[in-house]
Amino acid sequence: MGTEGARALLERAGTLTLQTGNLLNWGCLRKKCPATPGEEVRDCIQKTLTEWSSKISQDQNQETLEVLECSVAQAIEKINPEERDELKVSAKLFIVGSNSSSIRDAVDLACSALGVAQLDSVIISPPPVEDGTNLSLEYLQPYWKELESLVQNKKIVAIGASDLDKTLLEQLYLWAQVKPSSNQVNLASCCVMPPDLTAFAKQCDIQLLTHNDPKELLCEASFQEVLQESIQNMKANKWIPLWLLRYSVIVKSRGIIKSKGYIIQAKRNAS
Repeated sequence: MGTEGARALLERAGTLTLQTGNLLNWGCLRKKCPATPGEEVRDCIQKTLTEWSSKISQDQNQETLEVLECSVAQAIEKINPEERDELKVSAKLFIVGSNSSSIRDAVDLACSALGVAQLDSVIISPPPVEDGTNLSLEYLQPYWKELESLVQNKKIVAIGASDLDKTLLEQLYLWAQVKPSSNQVNLASCCVMPPDLTAFAKQCDIQLLTHNDPKELLCEASFQEVLQESIQNMKANKWIPLWLLRYSVIVKSRGIIKSKGYIIQAKRNAS
């Protein structure tokens, strides 16, 4: 059936959940030179969609699923419960076209995909603010409250922020019930950590980490483009990405990445 079957399923579904599984199991991606984070995401979405659509049978084509799950069976890898204590499961959650209520869905799906009861740490990257507007505590609060509730429900152990300067990190720290355990800083915007940020983080025991993610890791236009390229003749412009979660599973004692992958959720506009 291939792309025809995939297109028919997508035209009937309301939500698409795409899981790459463990990228370290993907021979085709490992041979490539390290791409930018944005290129890697696009590659992963395209390869997952292509592989998934090639496996759709005539029977599946007749189904109507409100939530369509798109994954490559051989790449999905759950954590062995006996090894769980030796591993650190971390995630960074990028909210794209959704609000704070989708955080719980993203964390639940990540736990389910990896076969774990909780994530050790989650860093939040809220939707980019409009040009000319500065990121504020008020903007962050609904996202942080949702994360706090997941910590209280034992779905996450520690929560962190991304791209906060000293002023905003201090405001968040003073306001929050569950304090940020980390703050990611983009090295493209500052080659050296600002001294005031370093001093505050040290004083409050906040770990400063670096990252090279762009402001928008996956925008609406980019997602629709890769959807169109992967599944011909589909109405890609009706699909809006809601969020993207990137996870990694690290062997604590050796610092080796055992697993890394993406989970993406998108919604179809009925209009």
